[in-house]
This record gives sequence, C-alpha cells and structure tokens, in this order.
Amino acid sequence: MSSDSETPKEGKYIYCIIRHAGAIEFGPIGIGKRADLVYGVNYKDISAIVSNSPIIQYEARRVNMTTHEKVLEEVMKQFTVLPVRFSTISEHNDDAGILRILENDYDKFSDLLSKMEGKKELGLKILAHETPMYESIVEKYESIKTLRGKLMNLPVDKTHYQRMKIGEMVAEALKTETGNYKNLILDILKPLSNDFKINDNYGELMILNAAFLIKNSIEAEFDKAVNDLDEKYGTLMTFKYVGTLPPYNFVNLVINTKNI
Repeated sequence: MSSDSETPKEGKYIYCIIRHAGAIEFGPIGIGKRADLVYGVNYKDISAIVSNSPIIQYEARRVNMTTHEKVLEEVMKQFTVLPVRFSTISEHNDDAGILRILENDYDKFSDLLSKMEGKKELGLKILAHETPMYESIVEKYESIKTLRGKLMNLPVDKTHYQRMKIGEMVAEALKTETGNYKNLILDILKPLSNDFKINDNYGELMILNAAFLIKNSIEAEFDKAVNDLDEKYGTLMTFKYVGTLPPYNFVNLVINTKNI
C-alpha cells in the first residue's frame, strides 16, 4: 500500500496568462498522461490558463515540452498569450492560489498584455549552403583564388602547409561573409519589427538565428520581405521561417508559486 508521502499532492499547472473575463475551457489537453481539462481562472479582465496536475517537476523531455506548447498554440487561436515558464505549478489543489497570483501581479500582467496585444513572434533561422558559399568566397577573395590556383596541380603531400593556409583563409572569409549577410538581412527586417532578439548560432554555417516581434497588421509585409530575401539568396542559403509562435523570446513569466 502506498503511503501519502509517495503520492504527489495535487496542484494547478499554469500555462499562460490571457486577457479574458469569465469562464473558458480548452478541452482535456493538459500536461502529463492524464489529459486533464485546461481552463481559465479569472480575475477582473485577465485569466490564468491552468489544468490540474500532481505537484512534480516535469522533465524537459520532448513529450512534456510539446504538450505545454500545444496548449499555448490552442489558446493562441483566440488570444494574445503571456507564456509562463515550463513546469510552473501552484501548490494549491483549488483555484484560490491562482486567484492570489493574479491579484498580486495584476498590474504587471495587464501591462504586458497591453504591450503584446496584436503582435506575434516569428522565428527565422538562416543556414549557408556549404559548397555554394565556399565557391562564392573563392571567387570573391582574390588571394584565396590565386593561392588555390597555384596548388591545383601540385602533389598534396608537398603542399600541406599551403593547403592548411587556404583552409584558415577560407574560415576567416566565411566568418566575414556570414557576418555581412546577417547585417544586410537585419537591416531589411528590423524596421518591420517592434522588437527582435538574436539567439546564439550553432555551427559556422549559421548566418542568423533570430526571433522578431511583429504587429499582426504588418505580417504580410514581413512575409514578403523574407520571401524576397529567399529568392535573392536562396542559392547560397536556406531560410527556415516559423510562425506564429508564443512570444517566448519577449515574455517569459517566472511566477513564484511558493507561499501563495
């Protein structure tokens, strides 16, 4: 027989905050294996979107992260959302704790919702195509082109140092070229966004890893700008354009659920 200490207590998992007064439900799509009902807890004109949940630390595994994100996506079909950090759980098994959170932080939540209203996050990752990018560098940089031409018909074992030198020159030129393309692309896209965030690149061939906060009214213009860039530079790079996303890069609510 299980003791009480082995069975987690029940709490409320918090997904996001929205501007909404009154009752609302989103169906049995809650995190975990139980598929609990996702619903709103309302205070004044804002609501926290929650579901019942055991008070545990959910592992940041794909299945859990995906469920959390799917709830946000479902809510975003109707509302602007303020995403709450993954695995935030009120340690009360009723709505009273959630109501106290909303009451305590009402001004902050309301101000953020006003700031984010009518906007969305769009993600853009740009990766250079290795062979075409290197070929363009060799053509553009005369010093690399000349040295490579001198080595073309010479034996590899006799030109080891020179070939290493070419590799270093190409690597430096690649850094310069990806930086130039990044700045050129940002100069076009930044004026169309309300805010943007540059995230870390992974790998030397990544040109840009960015998130943009865009007004809904400007989305078509932003889409066209990205498509035009893709058409212009598509032979040299791949554009991975993703939207609409919860605004994780611009709002990430950390809610203190202890002692509330």
